[in-house]
Amino acid sequence: MKSALLMILLLGGMGQAQQAFVATGSLPDAPGATKFWSFENKVDFSILASQIALDAVTTQRGLSEGFQESNPIMRPLVTRGAAGEAAASSFGFGAALGTAYLLHHIHRYKAEHIATRAIILLESGFVANNLCRLY
Repeated sequence: MKSALLMILLLGGMGQAQQAFVATGSLPDAPGATKFWSFENKVDFSILASQIALDAVTTQRGLSEGFQESNPIMRPLVTRGAAGEAAASSFGFGAALGTAYLLHHIHRYKAEHIATRAIILLESGFVANNLCRLY
């Protein structure tokens, strides 16, 4: 009988302690989803846009001096002058932006940043190649 009374008191005390713990503790706010247009992405895509513009200018200058576009996919576009170059540049920028957004949308944030930086590095290689051939 004493052990039953002791067990009731212990279980009642534990139940009361759990209720007090649950009632006083508030849940923290869940972390919000990260925004795609963060400061980092704005800077990265601004750099990419400027590199694509520089690539367009150096490509058109190289074509006017007798060079040939080495990318067979973009060759039909860039040989049509400024309008074709604008279309090719828009296509390239859109593909880079779409890839980054797709990775962001499926919550692969690290892969998004790696892919964006890899595209920037690749584009800077194209610009450097054009500049080395021109000058």
